[in-house]
Amino acid sequence: MKKLRLAFALVAFVANSCYSQKEIVTENKVKEPTKPEETEFYEPVVPVVKKNTNGVPSDAIVLFDGENLNNWEHTKTNKKATWLINEDGSVTVKNKSGDIQTKQKFGDIQLHIEWQSPADIKGKGQNRGNSGVFMQGRYEVQILDNNDNDTYVNGQVGSVYKQHTPLAMASVPSGEWNVYDIVYHAPEFNEAGVKIKSGTLTVLHNGILIQDHVEIKGTTPYIGWPKNPPHGKGPIKLQDHGDNSRVSYRNIWVREL
Repeated sequence: MKKLRLAFALVAFVANSCYSQKEIVTENKVKEPTKPEETEFYEPVVPVVKKNTNGVPSDAIVLFDGENLNNWEHTKTNKKATWLINEDGSVTVKNKSGDIQTKQKFGDIQLHIEWQSPADIKGKGQNRGNSGVFMQGRYEVQILDNNDNDTYVNGQVGSVYKQHTPLAMASVPSGEWNVYDIVYHAPEFNEAGVKIKSGTLTVLHNGILIQDHVEIKGTTPYIGWPKNPPHGKGPIKLQDHGDNSRVSYRNIWVREL
């Protein structure tokens, strides 16, 4: 009986303590507004962004519109990109010619990119319709034909390669066009070159959320752990996997955030 009374007393003490603390917090709060205009503000003025007739936002930088590869260069040589431009306004990886990247460098971005694996299916696993889009030339969002083609899930289509498995597999049938909409925030480094804030990625695949503001652990190598060398702005890179994967791209644009 004594133990029961002691338990009730302890509960009452805790309840009273919480109530007292609640009273203190309430008394120290800033006085709550009593007029609607006290919680309204009019600056900064929000910029107006509209979509052009081709669906591209008015403040976007068009990186590829089907005409030429003037905004791109080969990654290792910095020479003019020589991937294959098609009559339908797309560009196809030129096998074993090397990766290409944008001449312009970027930090935080919203990226729209459309890609297609070939309808003529060849290869399996990682050797079927394999390419990738790299943020700042370092952090890969995987492109792969995973239709009836299993592989390791942290390397399947829509993965942050070897780091984050996608929330869903949202590919269209082989030979049809996929869409990636990517929001990327770059990592931050201090003056000593030490990472103080990780980068993040959000990816929608054909309008379906597959990466939800995930933390980028570092570079996305095929072998080894992620690395975090300090860097500033970097290019957007597209991968030549070197196995005749024949991936095509179209309608690439970016908004700087």
